[in-house]
This record gives sequence, C-alpha cells and structure tokens, in this order.
Amino acid sequence: MVRVPKVTRDDLASAARNPLAFIADRWTPDPRTVRRAALAALVMAVAIVVTGGAVRLTGSGLGCPTWPKCTDDSLTATREMGVHGYIEFGNRLLTYVLCAAVGWAIIAARSQKPYRRSLTRLGWTQFWVVMSNAVLGGIVVLVGLNPYTVAAHFMLSTALIAVAAVMWHRTGEADTAPRPLVGKAVGQLVWVLVGVTLLLIAVGTVVTGAGPHAGDSSEVERIPLNWENVTKLHAVLAWIVVTLTFALWFVLKAVDAPRDPLNRTRDLFLVLLAQGVIGYVQYFTDLPEVLVGAHMFGSCLVWIATLRVLLALRERPADEVDVQGPTVTETPVAAHG
Repeated sequence: MVRVPKVTRDDLASAARNPLAFIADRWTPDPRTVRRAALAALVMAVAIVVTGGAVRLTGSGLGCPTWPKCTDDSLTATREMGVHGYIEFGNRLLTYVLCAAVGWAIIAARSQKPYRRSLTRLGWTQFWVVMSNAVLGGIVVLVGLNPYTVAAHFMLSTALIAVAAVMWHRTGEADTAPRPLVGKAVGQLVWVLVGVTLLLIAVGTVVTGAGPHAGDSSEVERIPLNWENVTKLHAVLAWIVVTLTFALWFVLKAVDAPRDPLNRTRDLFLVLLAQGVIGYVQYFTDLPEVLVGAHMFGSCLVWIATLRVLLALRERPADEVDVQGPTVTETPVAAHG
C-alpha cells in the first residue's frame, strides 16, 4: 500500500504561490508523456476548428445569441432554443477541453527534468492564444457573425495550430542551437512556401466570408466581393503551393538532402493533392456541408504539414539532452513558472 505523503502548511503555501513549481518538485514525467501532452493540445486545436466549422455549416452560429451566457437569462442552452442552441453551446464547452489539453501540456513541460523554459513558453503562448480567441469568439457572436471577425477568429485558430505544432515538434528536440540540414537557398524557398500557404488560408477565409455559408439561417452580412472570383484566386494560390512543394522535392533530391526533409515534403504533397480533390469536388457540387467541413479539416492538415517541412530543415539531436538527469538549480520562478 502506497503511503500518502503528509502535506504541511508550508506545502499549501508553496502550492498557492506557484502551483506549477509545486507540481514540478513532486513529479517528473516521462519524455513520452510530455510529447503526448503536446500532441493532445495540437489535436484539440484542430478539433476546435472542425467543430467551429460544424457550428457554421449547420447554421448554428447564433444558436446562443449572446456571450458569455447563452441567453440573457441562462448560461446554458435551453430547450426552446432547439438543436442550434445545443450545437453552439457544445462548441463553447469544447473550449474547456482545449484549455485542459493545453494546461496538461504546460504542466508536463514545466515538470520535465531538466527544466526547459522554451518548451514551457510555447505552452503558455497557446494558453493566451486560446484566451484571446475565446474573447474574439464572443465578439463574433455579439456582432452577429460579421464575416471579418469570423475570418480573424479562424486565423487566430491557425496561429494556435502553428504554436501547438512547434511545441509538439520541440518535445523531440534538445535546446541546443539548431544545425541546418540544407543550404540557405533551400531554406528561403521553404519560407516562401510557408508564406504562400498562409496567404492561401487567409484567402480561404475570404471565400467563406463572401460565400453562401453565413453560419446562421437569418440574414448575415457577407464580404462584398464576387465569390467566384475570390474562389478562383484561392485555386490559383493552391496551385502555386503545389508547384512550390513539387519543386522543393526535386531540389532536395538534387542536393542529396537528408531523409526527413524529403519525407515531410512528400507528406505535404500528398495532403495537398487530397485537399485539392475535396476543393474541386465541393466547388462543382454546390458546396455540400460535409465536403466544406472536410475542406476545413484539410486546411489544418495542410498548415501542419507545411510547418513540419520548415521544422525538418534543421536538427537539435535529442540525445544531447539528459532528459532523465537531475534537476538543475533554478532561479526564482517567474509568474508563469
């Protein structure tokens, strides 16, 4: 039978002052636990985008017509609000699951030995992005699904996915200085790829804001642009991303690059092909909701795959860090541990 350690008054005071440091003093997670925690935060960041899309595609964007309560008199959805109220409120509840996943990632990173400040900061960055996006989501509801705020809401979610993906990748690396695996010209090409991919995602939000899926059955403001013209621009940018990816793969082969950048580039190319097929099918079938939702999910995968190509261009060997070593002497803990 395991003996439960006594908790003294000093322990309680210490936990109140800095609970993360208190936990870190008593728990050392396995490196795989830290990596799984970071992956859980990334998965939830994607899930919140997909479920947010489901809210929009079912016309439930104003299912809860106010914020932070669902109605002026009720925190939760009521029977009178129907299915749309439950869908919108369910998406709000999922934000708490996302917060829990991010919190687990922060605690696991903070408790790892030796302490890795860079990893913990990535976790806290996710937390503040989630909080900012929750407030922005409330503003989206209060302004009646204004398409510009909806676009900003999605782009902030894209930023969250980026930080979560970087943290997940960094859990398998050391904190030593990165060593490039390819030349400067190849790195510049990848940065162009990242920039065009981000522009592709941003234009995709304009397509949504100008298109027929307003997010609610009532009259909702749309972006005053020709939807088909914006869609064609989106398609052109998609082809540019595909071309850049294809060119990058040949360049990496030509310079005899290591296997990891090649594999990540191949993965991106395959994701882009699948996303392209979904995009064209949804366009020629008058935007069925299921395919639009799949396209939003594909957008997240494209963004993650693009970032993985960028991160694969350098290495920080994990064996340079004694992840099971003794705790180093730390300076006084800051506000966020």
